[in-house]
Amino acid sequence: MDWDKLRIFHAVADAGSLTHAGEALNLSQSAVSRQMRGLEESLNTTLFHRHARGLILTEQGELLFDATRAMIKRLDAATARIRDSEEEVFGELRVTTTVGFGTLWLAPRLARLYEKYPDLKIDLMLEERLLDLPMREADVAIRMKEPSQADLIRKRLMSVNMRLFATKEYLAQRGTPETMEDLSKHRIICQNVRSTQVGAAASMVNMIMSYEIDSLLTVNNYFGVLQAVLNNLGIGVLPDYVANDFPNLVPLLEEADSGDIPVFLAYPEELRHSKRIAAFRDFVQAEITAYRKQVKNQTLD
Repeated sequence: MDWDKLRIFHAVADAGSLTHAGEALNLSQSAVSRQMRGLEESLNTTLFHRHARGLILTEQGELLFDATRAMIKRLDAATARIRDSEEEVFGELRVTTTVGFGTLWLAPRLARLYEKYPDLKIDLMLEERLLDLPMREADVAIRMKEPSQADLIRKRLMSVNMRLFATKEYLAQRGTPETMEDLSKHRIICQNVRSTQVGAAASMVNMIMSYEIDSLLTVNNYFGVLQAVLNNLGIGVLPDYVANDFPNLVPLLEEADSGDIPVFLAYPEELRHSKRIAAFRDFVQAEITAYRKQVKNQTLD
């Protein structure tokens, strides 16, 4: 099968338009149209329904688009490996992690990675959905559970605990809860248990809710929870690492601890030798080592 025709088909299917595909490929609309007619004739099938608003894939077109999408992703992976030289780290690196870890821990530290590798282009994708690494939806992931997908290299980085936090100002105004029962006198700020999150965090919130909390604020990510807590709206459920970057936060009630939540770094086996992956992995490990030293020093103090 003619690869040029497949490449053009993929662009047309992705754009839903002969004109837009031609612009992306630097081809005329008539040239794109001829290639699509030739492809349909060689396959003896119709790949698109044509109407005034654009092109819609037929069932056969959907099958071919799934195949070309997988091929493009594999080619992107091969291209990335080829472009990784022995000395330099450059190019795009797609990193996925949760909204909470990405906004509260990772993003504030990325300046040090850019200082060392200024030609690196990071696409930081923050969402709770687990992206498919073998299908190259992302290059590397930091996840709050061990990945179950095959063909992944994985490394446990650290453990996170969910804790209750409030600001010193809030506690000075409203008092410090000494028991779980005292939480009923305070506003609790947390993620809704029905939102996507680590099971241990949801279990912790359910346990807190069993103490008849009258005033509640739920937010769909931990960045929002943190902002509410920092503005003295109440006591929030937050990952323990925020205490190091926000010294005004006071941890409360050790019995409300979620227990250890493992944090894993994972990337596809085919990117084992990627210089960009290695640079990012080493950076994260160095930042975690520094974080642990900071925690240890604070404990000794």
